[in-house]
Amino acid sequence: MKRSAWRYLWKSQDIRRKLLITLLILTIYRIAANVPVPGVDFQALAEFRQRLGAGGTFFDFLDLLSGGTVSRFSLLSMGVYPYITAQIILQLLVPIIPSLQRRMEEDPREGQKWMEKWTYILSVPMAALSAIGQVNIFNSFAINAGLPPVLPFGFSGAQALTSITVLLAMTAGTMFAIWLGELISEFGIRNQGLSLIIFAGIVARIPANLYSLIIDEQNRWTLLSVTAVSLVLTIFAIVYVQQGRRNVPVMYPGRRVGNRMSMPVKGTLPLMVNMSGMIPLIFASAILQFPAIVASYFVNSETEWLRNFATSVQSTFSGSGWTYWVLYFLMVVVFTFFYTDVLFAQQNYGENLKRVGAQIPGVSRGAPTQRYLTRVQRRITLPGALFLGVVAILPFLLQQVVPVGPRNAGLLLVSSAGLLIVVGVVRDVFLTIDAELKLHGYQDSLLVR
Repeated sequence: MKRSAWRYLWKSQDIRRKLLITLLILTIYRIAANVPVPGVDFQALAEFRQRLGAGGTFFDFLDLLSGGTVSRFSLLSMGVYPYITAQIILQLLVPIIPSLQRRMEEDPREGQKWMEKWTYILSVPMAALSAIGQVNIFNSFAINAGLPPVLPFGFSGAQALTSITVLLAMTAGTMFAIWLGELISEFGIRNQGLSLIIFAGIVARIPANLYSLIIDEQNRWTLLSVTAVSLVLTIFAIVYVQQGRRNVPVMYPGRRVGNRMSMPVKGTLPLMVNMSGMIPLIFASAILQFPAIVASYFVNSETEWLRNFATSVQSTFSGSGWTYWVLYFLMVVVFTFFYTDVLFAQQNYGENLKRVGAQIPGVSRGAPTQRYLTRVQRRITLPGALFLGVVAILPFLLQQVVPVGPRNAGLLLVSSAGLLIVVGVVRDVFLTIDAELKLHGYQDSLLVR
């Protein structure tokens, strides 16, 4: 009988310390998530959330990425989203700007340090812009619903000092969340800090979402049944696609042992079906938020046609109609291909295989190998891209067949995009802890009875 090394999880002093530090930092994050932004009218915010109704999916996605803090308008309402956006922007700029690409290729370690430094720097203006856009969107939707502004905001007159304070506080909250994530990666579970910050927010929302289903007396059992079935099917699909690989055969050169040369070794190069993970959903959402953010500056314009146009744009990109979700699906598919191409080009498998003397049977070394692998990667990316597109629009599809009231309009979002994050983070954490156990000498063992 095989005994797992996980039985030593709590016995290892180093691993136990890392787990406790991770839990402590996540607890601090969840406590800080309840600290409100100064000046928020919480009564107006509560009325705004009640009247939002089926159009709440736009804000539910923001709430998902921020760890459930948008609905409370806390200091951490933007979560680590600006950092992720800055990271994506820099990653996309590397293959476009030759000098950056040379820097990354000549000295990968120094290039990675440069990327990390500028990601932090770029996160600050991204956080400030996101804060302004978020406040303007909330206020404009509240005004259109006949409610007072959730947070009086403006850079003229008496509101200027208050607005600057709000802007600085929200930006500082984002940087604080990023710092907590980095502490987890350094002193807790390695390289999982930011993922665990988002994960903690999603998990923290599940009890409240479940309660919303239970108290809906009219559709309680229908919603519970559909949610349970969608959870099981979505988790199965996510695990199946995330584990999907295409193993490309590779011949590695033999090694010299004394005076003899060993035979070439057959191996495989695994290519992932979904190499981009959750990034296309986040990036597509950021692009689709941009028109609504820009339109929020003009909804109160004195020019009638501009005001009407801005209101129409904001309504279209609020997530309440077919147009938004069709665009969302298409953009997720496109960004999946684009981001996968960028990541795959950075791996440079053709040159790496040539450097070690390996070769794919029937394909020349170097550039031809890279082109061949790129074609294979693009073919297997198609099902992964369509899968991510369906995951992105699953809440809207379910709402077309399930009776959903205003109280839980965006509830099913957790069973799609949220689950993709949860399953991915749980898998990565499991692999990280398993590697830590093996590093400390705890291996699976066989017991013979």
